[in-house]
This record gives sequence, C-alpha cells and structure tokens, in this order.
Amino acid sequence: MRLRKALLGLAMATGVATTSLSISMAAVPAPQPGSLARYDITGTYVSGLSSGGFLANQLHVAYSSIFQGAGIFSAGAYDCAQNSVNTAQFACMDTFQARKTPAQLEELTRSRATQGTVDPPQNLSGDPVWLFHGTADETVDPAVNDDLATYYRDFGARAAYNNTSAAGHAWVSPIGPNSCGSTSSPYVNNCGTADPVKEMLGHLFGQVNPAASTLSGKFVQFDQSGYVPGGNAAAVSMGREGFAYVPRACESGPCKLMVTLHGCYQYYGLVGNALMDKGYLNEYADTNNMIVLYPQATTMTGNPRGCWDWWGYQSAQYALKTGPQMTAIVNMVKAMTTGQPTTPPTTPTPDCVTASNYAHTTAGRAYALYGQTYALGSNQALGLWNTFTSSSIRQTSPNYWVKC
Repeated sequence: MRLRKALLGLAMATGVATTSLSISMAAVPAPQPGSLARYDITGTYVSGLSSGGFLANQLHVAYSSIFQGAGIFSAGAYDCAQNSVNTAQFACMDTFQARKTPAQLEELTRSRATQGTVDPPQNLSGDPVWLFHGTADETVDPAVNDDLATYYRDFGARAAYNNTSAAGHAWVSPIGPNSCGSTSSPYVNNCGTADPVKEMLGHLFGQVNPAASTLSGKFVQFDQSGYVPGGNAAAVSMGREGFAYVPRACESGPCKLMVTLHGCYQYYGLVGNALMDKGYLNEYADTNNMIVLYPQATTMTGNPRGCWDWWGYQSAQYALKTGPQMTAIVNMVKAMTTGQPTTPPTTPTPDCVTASNYAHTTAGRAYALYGQTYALGSNQALGLWNTFTSSSIRQTSPNYWVKC
C-alpha cells in the first residue's frame, strides 16, 4: 500500500503480534491536566513516523540551532513535496513522477538559510541522525528514504540507516500491538527481538540504559492552543490536547527533551494514546533522564487523515521557520527549555495586494513562465500572464508571496 493511500484512504484494520522478548508492558499513566513547565533541558531532539517523520526533518532543518538530532521512521528529504499534494503523493511517497534530487533540495536549503527562513545548514554537520525503513513498507518508496539519508550525509550529519528490518509502514516497538510486516492501525509494530527505539536512542545519545519495567513519571495533558500563533490549534490542523511524559527524575534534575510526532491516522483523536503507550519511549525516558513531548495533529479541510503538514495543505510556509505547526511545536519546546510565555503574540496578517498578473511580475511579486504567472517564493499558480487577469497575493516573508 502506497502513501497516496495514506493521504487518500489508508485501511484501518488492526493486527496482533507476539514477542519473544521478556519485557514489562508498563502502561502510560492516566493523563493529568496541566501545562508545560520549564525544566533543566540539556539537549533537544525530534523523532517521528511518516508525516511526523517529514515534519521531524523539517523541524531539524529549519531549527537546527534548537534540535541536536533526529530519529525518523519512513520519510523523505526536506521539502520534497514542493507545496504540492500531487508531488507528495506521486514523487515523495510513490516515485511515479520525478522529484527534486537531494542536491537540489540541499541547494534550496542553503538559499532559504541565506534568506533567513531556515537556520544555517552548517548546524547539521555532526548531528546524530537515525533513519529507518522496513522492507515490507510499501507506503514510502525506499528510494525516497534513501534520499533523506543522502541529504543528511551531504550536510555532514552522522546518519545511521536501518533498512533491513522486515517491518511495514509503522513505528516499531518491542511492545507494539501489530505484526512486524503490518501497515495498519495503530501503526505500531512488533518485530520480535528487534528494538529500534533502543537503537535510535543509542545513536542519538551515545549510549542508552535498559528500559524501565514500571513507569515513575507523570503524563501531562495540556492545551495546544496556547502555543499556536493566534491561539487556535484547530485552525492549523492541530488537536486541542497535547501530551508530555515527565519522569520523576526530570522534576528536579537535568534531562534531555525528545519531541515525538505521530503519523497519519495516528493522532490522539482517532487512536487514543496508542503511540504514546506502545511506542516504548516512556520506558527509556524513565531510565535515561528524558522527557517526551507528544504534540498532536488533527483533521481539517485538505487533511482528512490527521497528517502533519509536509506538503502545504495548511500553509505555504509549512517547511519554513514561520510554518504555523512548526512555530507551535517550537513554542512548546521553548516553554519547556526557557520558560517563555505560553501564549505567543498574534502576528498581523499581511495586506493583500490585488493587481494584474503583469503588474505583479513587473513589481517583483511574481514571475511568468510559458504564459502563466506564479507567485514568487511559493510558486503558486496565479493564472494567465497579461494585463487582464488579476490576482490577490500577500508577502509572508522576504521574497515569499502567497495567494490570499
């Protein structure tokens, strides 16, 4: 099953798996309503599956001054989708269409860094990056995941790549409820003695202590709207509830912070705490001084599967530092690392400029190609290039224009 089906209609069947590991299935504690407090954070990392993997990469690239490493299950290179759902489906999941090469996406990253819309990619050099793609994963083509490995390595990241597991398209955990080769809800698979979570954390942190058999920490449920510009999580396809697992040791001592992002069809409003309970991160969090932050996406028009925005369904700025979902997650991180105010200021909406497409191009707001007009930066189609066809666009960052 290809990822176009993840966007347009993944199957929801579940599977059951057994394991030969001797492990304790320590259930995640009941959530406690609260807010994100400030902790003594020594390093911040990001991980994710599928759409969450794409967003994890976007966060790592755009905010490489904040995130010090990434663990990614089944995703492609930075901004592969190019603000197009068709490109996302048929080039960055399937490979029926041509996609940007890693070298081209690397150049795009450098260009955006020069404009200040992402952090300098030199920050990625030396960062630990762990990548995973199962041989039974028919949702993201292996070549797409290979591009992600190339992209990171070309920027000097210390990339480890596990592409020999028999896993399907899923997060893989020794307490996952699904069989190894499954691609079905809740997308947490069990591959017997394999423990990719330990492997990922070991690569990111250098070493990892054995997982806990009993959880000591608290599971905080907080309102995500307090971290979204404008204060409305639903407006940017994020759920009202977000979660964080905080080990007891992190209440008073130094800890790392791991941001973990679910995939499509894996958000809290659909599958509950499946990833948070069975992803096997909390068990390692308890013994390795690590807080786990679980932001949550939800559905909206253009996003019926509750995916994170990696192709532009919610904002043309999705892959930039100003991307609404990225901004919200970074605000959560800042609340936990620096104690900044939880409610970000509302950014005024830039004024729309309405003019003929010819006028837009002469003013440097758009460009013409083969008789058609495209907004500068976002490349959104505006129609015929002449003095009779008008369009309304607004500037959201230097040299970046979007349709109103």
